[in-house]
Amino acid sequence: SSTTPEANARAPCAYLHVRCKMGETRKCDVLVVGAGPGGYVAGIRAAQLGLKTIVVEADKAGGTCLIRGCIPSKAIIHAAERFESLRQHSSEGGHMGLSVGGEPQVDMAALVSWKDSIVERLNKGVEGLLKSAGADLVKGWANFIGPKSCTVETSEGSVDIEAENIIIATGSSHIDLPFMPCDEEFILSSTGALDLDSLPKSAAIVGGGYIGLELGCALAKLGTEVTVIEGLDNILAIMDRELCRPLEIWLKKHGVVVHTNALARGAVIKGKGASRKVELAFEKDGEEHTVKVDRVLVTVGRKPNTKGWGLENTGVRMDAAGRFIRIDRQCRTSVPGIYAIGDVAGEPMLAHKASAEGEMVAEIIAGHKREFDKVAIPAIVFTEPEIISVGLTPDEAEERGEQIIVGKFPLAASGRALSIEAEKTGGFIRVTARESDHVILGVQAVGTHVAELHAEFILALEMGALLEDVAGTVHAHPTMSEAFHESVLKTLGRAIHIS
Repeated sequence: SSTTPEANARAPCAYLHVRCKMGETRKCDVLVVGAGPGGYVAGIRAAQLGLKTIVVEADKAGGTCLIRGCIPSKAIIHAAERFESLRQHSSEGGHMGLSVGGEPQVDMAALVSWKDSIVERLNKGVEGLLKSAGADLVKGWANFIGPKSCTVETSEGSVDIEAENIIIATGSSHIDLPFMPCDEEFILSSTGALDLDSLPKSAAIVGGGYIGLELGCALAKLGTEVTVIEGLDNILAIMDRELCRPLEIWLKKHGVVVHTNALARGAVIKGKGASRKVELAFEKDGEEHTVKVDRVLVTVGRKPNTKGWGLENTGVRMDAAGRFIRIDRQCRTSVPGIYAIGDVAGEPMLAHKASAEGEMVAEIIAGHKREFDKVAIPAIVFTEPEIISVGLTPDEAEERGEQIIVGKFPLAASGRALSIEAEKTGGFIRVTARESDHVILGVQAVGTHVAELHAEFILALEMGALLEDVAGTVHAHPTMSEAFHESVLKTLGRAIHIS
């Protein structure tokens, strides 16, 4: 149940791995509602631990991340990067001494089909993993009638399920603007943007957060004229300004028009047939403006899926704002035996947080002693360039009263970065450490191909590493990871490859 009731009304339902008789009441140790990155991980781990486990999902196993979010968007981003490279090689004189004859073309329908093949493969993989672990996957929409009991509406009728423990993993969905609802034809959500049958010549993106900018960068690489409408002072408000500057440079260089302090006011579809356009109205500096585009993409945030499946019948309490289910450090709700994980349980709304919580909760139910005590949860934005933030930024550390030292190493000084053009946007790696004992408090990075470096950053923080611990390790040459080593040396005042 990681999508909305409206979406699930259109979703095909069929039993997988277990067939139930209409009117049958099934009992289990663990019922997981939602098979997204939190739910399916919880289901697999619970079954591995010998708990009788049922996972209920109304759509495809894998949830938003796998089906209509992280994975398909990264596939399209990768394809856009390949296309941009082809365009460079086909330009006059080529690039890197390489040239391609003729102008490369985009077949959007074929690109989306390739993306869908990846999603289908991973969906089947998740279903196979649940089956091999011993968890039962039931496809249908769950409606709770009490704290530990629900009715699942499937294509073959309703099935009642009673469980000793419930794991709520219903995920989140995009936020519609009431004055500009998504029709998925001209006004798109991120879901619609990932299923385009043709490449729009122009597009306006309402919302300059990570979802909009990731897709905006991909569309710009594919050749779409992109305009971004952002209500705040800056795009990508979750990151500090220093990290955003290389992205802003790239956007400007690629002709992406960015309007900040601008509020969308509505959209009207004008024209007939193939000439139809969307006229988007927005307010900036007290004046009304309009822009005509082929498509409008609305990416103003996501909301937890807390309605439409009987949450009110479970008795669980919400947080102070009434948005998320309230949990403790073990993901326990106010009702014994009911847990909530992932997007429905609070920020950050990230797939990897949900997966970590799902694994932990399954082990808690099995009697293990666990709690969610992560030092940091990495945040990565797959724009061009990519942006990583792990732990505290310098400003955040100082706000907490820390006396800090900061070191920054430019990717332009890295041989490996130069050889794969990872430095072309002015990227860098920045390290923040406590001055008194040199404990690393945070690491941020921006640059092409830097996302995979996050693993070393988060491991350093979780292990409580000192600057000297990283400085004393041998990093292979030539690799991007050397830039992290050098940034640590810079923080210590003894960098080798920059003065």
